[in-house]
Amino acid sequence: MARAAVRGRLSWQVARVSAFVDETQDVRSIVLEAPAWPGHRAGQHVDIRLTAEDGYQAQRSYSIASAPEDEELVLTVERLDDGEVSPYLVDELRPGDELELRGPVGGYFVWEEPLGGPLLLVGGGSGVVPLRAMLRHRRAVGSTVPVRLLYSARTLDDVIYRDELTGLGAMDAVDVRFTLTRDQPEGWDGYARRIDRDLLEEVAWPASEEPLTYVCGPTSLVETVASALVDLGHDPARIRTERFGPTGT
Repeated sequence: MARAAVRGRLSWQVARVSAFVDETQDVRSIVLEAPAWPGHRAGQHVDIRLTAEDGYQAQRSYSIASAPEDEELVLTVERLDDGEVSPYLVDELRPGDELELRGPVGGYFVWEEPLGGPLLLVGGGSGVVPLRAMLRHRRAVGSTVPVRLLYSARTLDDVIYRDELTGLGAMDAVDVRFTLTRDQPEGWDGYARRIDRDLLEEVAWPASEEPLTYVCGPTSLVETVASALVDLGHDPARIRTERFGPTGT
């Protein structure tokens, strides 16, 4: 298993785009060939750097969507209309194009089987990306650690990895729960509200079971979830968070 990368020791490398998967209208997974890739841990991310013809550079960080055991390195990117990098990655990038990347980065927001559980994963919007890597890693190593995923999206069509997550819930002993905050299809039997204290009290394991929790999503969601869990008696040291700008989930 690759050790956590240290940002100061990393160097930029070139990866070639081999394929795409359109996850939703605004989200695309990018499959990369990176010959110098050193391996990663579930939950880490990479830095992507784009350089314009005039030399201007823009750099952003993206979570790794693939498990360490997967054959391909995959990033999943949500288009932000006012973004400098994501519109290019989602709309303009083509197979055969090259990207500069640096990573893997991060050693805090990672999960490996020896860390145990029960494992509570809470994601909002594209915050599900590193959580998906953790779920894939759990399956790849044959872990039986109990795991529960609570995922908030605006609509059912905005659920990233929808078929895969539903399949995990049906066949891989993963308790997957969706909450749709803006619109629900006819006959919807899942949750239909934003994640709050009451919802977490219903979904999360009791604090007495000392679950290990990973929360990723917009800053407002992450702060709400972390605060609510602490209020419910959960140990703050067992709550790991990763946040980004608002996406409206």
